[in-house]
Amino acid sequence: MLVEMVVRGKGKARLELDDRNPKIAKRIYQSLPLEGGAHVWKEEVYFELPFKLEEENILPHAERGDVSYWSPGSAFCIFFGQSQPISAVNHIGKISDGWDLFARVDEGDRITLRRKD
Repeated sequence: MLVEMVVRGKGKARLELDDRNPKIAKRIYQSLPLEGGAHVWKEEVYFELPFKLEEENILPHAERGDVSYWSPGSAFCIFFGQSQPISAVNHIGKISDGWDLFARVDEGDRITLRRKD
């Protein structure tokens, strides 16, 4: 499943959902399009989702390019650098194109997720 991530006025990136947390990935994909205001924390960009999901296979660490769901804040998280999550996350995919976009994201930028066929 491919997802296009658009940061209004700044560009696009591509996300490939994977099977590390298939229930969460499927629920998010089925809910697309989604939009939110960006928050920036170290080398992570995230925004709140309008729904809460149960944890599936949480891990306390992330790799560059991981895209994850953080249940305590019901947040969609994009790890574009070396920083680590504040607490365990559910990885749902990897950035496959457009890494550099997230280093340019500012607090409050609008991010839209939509299906990419």
